Amino acid sequence: MSRVLGIDSGGSGLRIALGSTDNASADGDGAVRTLGTAVSTEPVRTGPSGIDPDHLLEQLLPAVRTLLSHADGTEAPVALAIGAAGMATLGDGLRAELPAALESALGVRRLALAADAVTAYAGALGQRPGAVVAAGTGMIALGTDLTGWQRADGWGHLLGDCGGGAWIGRAGLESAMRAYDGRRGGSAALLSRLEAVFGPPSGMPGVVYPRTDRPAVLASFAPEVARCAAHDPVAAGIVEEAARHIADAAVAVCPKAEGAEVALTGGLFKMGDPLLVPLRAELTERLPHARTVSAQGDPLAGALRIAGALATGSLRLPCDGRLLSVPTERDE
Repeated sequence: MSRVLGIDSGGSGLRIALGSTDNASADGDGAVRTLGTAVSTEPVRTGPSGIDPDHLLEQLLPAVRTLLSHADGTEAPVALAIGAAGMATLGDGLRAELPAALESALGVRRLALAADAVTAYAGALGQRPGAVVAAGTGMIALGTDLTGWQRADGWGHLLGDCGGGAWIGRAGLESAMRAYDGRRGGSAALLSRLEAVFGPPSGMPGVVYPRTDRPAVLASFAPEVARCAAHDPVAAGIVEEAARHIADAAVAVCPKAEGAEVALTGGLFKMGDPLLVPLRAELTERLPHARTVSAQGDPLAGALRIAGALATGSLRLPCDGRLLSVPTERDE
């Protein structure tokens, strides 16, 4: 039995899981048994130099020590995997400082640093080739044939994330404002929901523009768009266009091999049939060689899987330095 740690760092804070490889799957998929979990609700700071490694460690280390103290025995973890939002572009500080810091503090010599899309992939599909669409406030698609990664979107609410929660919410609010103005393309139903949620339409610039969490504010209106889609053609059109954008990303990254799997993961898909019905129709038409499957687990489960694979020497997901980096194991 070897203990491993998985960490999921995102906009809502840190989630940490301690696991054991004593029931790792026979095919080397890295599955582990969860021994305990901990949560920190403070998001890790990001500054001009990227994700702050000191702030991450301030939150991570006390939580890990608490988890270890509550677990049976005193064995230290042998492997650790961190999946973090922004790791690909803002993770240079983590890659430079965490290997030595985690070895010193926890004795961990096997470490994987991954973008949250990679841990979402591992949670959803394990180490099988395929594609995963992770959609919540934003949207990113990631695919692999196990020789390299293909990424589509995930560029943020100003440059992309097309079809994600912020995109749907913004489109719904725009249609509501069109109705308020009397312009074409407006939706009286969405205008009514805007007024119920946010108040007078004339005050919307003050509600949205000053907010530092603007994508989350926009995304908060996406469920209203989905609810209106059943009886409002404008809202239905927004959700159907979102499905097309999500399918575009899946098509861009899905391996061409027959039987490739496509998994959908993330809070956006809790919208249910208004989004899933048109999305599955798009995927069936445009990826006839692939099949859509349910995600097996979430990004925290994916981080544990990657740590389990490191511990057992069975990691098959491709390393590329940014999406998934595995620093050389430090000398004994």
